[in-house]
Amino acid sequence: MSEATGLLAMVLEGGLLLAALVTLAASYRVIIGPTVPDRVVALDVIATNVVAIALLYSMYTDSGFYVDVAVVLAIIGFISTIAVSRFITEGDIIR
Repeated sequence: MSEATGLLAMVLEGGLLLAALVTLAASYRVIIGPTVPDRVVALDVIATNVVAIALLYSMYTDSGFYVDVAVVLAIIGFISTIAVSRFITEGDIIR
């Protein structure tokens, strides 16, 4: 396993830093958000950024394990967003 070097490493580190900062900004919206839909969208952004962080780290370390983790996190994030959206709009998740 060889890690990323040179320009690729710098770009991946910048991407990781940017994704972490966006996740931090979205967590502010989850806490302070004026409405429930704002909080749900912010949680979806956080889930997407966690997937991006896992993929960027997978590229940085040249390890395929984190790609599997990212796929599972993406599926869980999608299902949870759908469940929360249905609960907000209809008041029930399963009819």
